[in-house]
Amino acid sequence: MSNAGASAFYRVTEKLKDFLLGSPDVHTVTYGDITQVDLNKQDMFPLSHIMVNSAVLQRGTIQFNITVLAMDVVWQSKDNPDATEFDILMYGLDNEQDVLNTQLKVVNLLNQSMARFDMRTDLFELIGDGTCEPFHDRFENDLAGWAYTFDVFVQNNIDVCQA
Repeated sequence: MSNAGASAFYRVTEKLKDFLLGSPDVHTVTYGDITQVDLNKQDMFPLSHIMVNSAVLQRGTIQFNITVLAMDVVWQSKDNPDATEFDILMYGLDNEQDVLNTQLKVVNLLNQSMARFDMRTDLFELIGDGTCEPFHDRFENDLAGWAYTFDVFVQNNIDVCQA
């Protein structure tokens, strides 16, 4: 979908998708109802999923409330001979902390891009601060990550004369 003349909805979802796919820590980007995504496909991770929660139509802009789920598979290790008792208590025998660290980086870079850099020049403006909530075991397989929710203004390019 070309962004030229596209509605604000397409512009914001395409821009988010393109930004996320540009990250080395994202393999796949999906959109919509997360229950419709086959999360058992191991080759799609790390995954970012875009959900548009609401839109407020304003004069000249549309304010979108969006959640991006950034997630990856948590693998379990039954044995780590080099792990100390402290390591096991602190980090466990899985990579959950690595997943949380990496996927927080993904949404943090997205947040910073909307707040300060390239997305602002595309007539996007982050409103306030986004919030990040970690999750683990939220879905059918062993996934962990962050639900990043934010509000963004997008220029409304609907011409009322054409309506």
